[in-house]
Amino acid sequence: MILLISDLHLQEERPDITRAFLDLLDGRARHAEALYILGDFFEAWIGDDAMTPFQTTICQALRALSDSGTQVYLMHGNRDFLIGEAFCKAAGATLLADPSVVRMGGESVLLMHGDSLCTLDIGYMKMRRYLRNPLSLWILRHLPLGTRQKLARKLRSESKAQTRMKANDIVDVTPEEVPRIMAEYGVHTLVHGHTHRPAIHKLMVEDQPARRIVLGDWDRQGWALQVDEQGFQLQPFAFP
Repeated sequence: MILLISDLHLQEERPDITRAFLDLLDGRARHAEALYILGDFFEAWIGDDAMTPFQTTICQALRALSDSGTQVYLMHGNRDFLIGEAFCKAAGATLLADPSVVRMGGESVLLMHGDSLCTLDIGYMKMRRYLRNPLSLWILRHLPLGTRQKLARKLRSESKAQTRMKANDIVDVTPEEVPRIMAEYGVHTLVHGHTHRPAIHKLMVEDQPARRIVLGDWDRQGWALQVDEQGFQLQPFAFP
């Protein structure tokens, strides 16, 4: 069994989500071959050198899962793209590139966070390219801690305000981009998060049936994609 989750937006202000995640680690994830976390794991991440006690607790919980035999994989999201190798090493996790092709369920599956699929959001895509530039990342990681904290608060505030003002088709994936990138990577299953619109979409890729599986965000309930001998099952679950 393999589990895939995304968009938990872990933060001290939401202990219910934290409890649900820790419960997953102590339960289903212990029986999984691997756990994939496809971005926006934390609500914000300003650098491995700035871990709070709360974030350290999450790191230790991931390490315990990894030590138990479950492989842990992390992918950057738009909220936590500054997660680095130091955190992953401490957590016993492997950092995945976005996108990545992984073998599961008897086929090659394309994994993404999903924000790069929203190509109609021109302003966001420009900002994404700037922030993910290696030079920009180096500068961000070397800014004083206080400056990074202020910048993170500013970006979060602006992101929420802009998202409320944008049309739904702007903040969702661009329909034409999905089959294009699936064809580029030669896959017929794509799994991503980011849009907070959980669903399994059927489509055609190069005249072949395909599917796009969108993971749900953790807010009023949790979401996980379970891959096993029964196939790909997108499942909501109540918080404990």
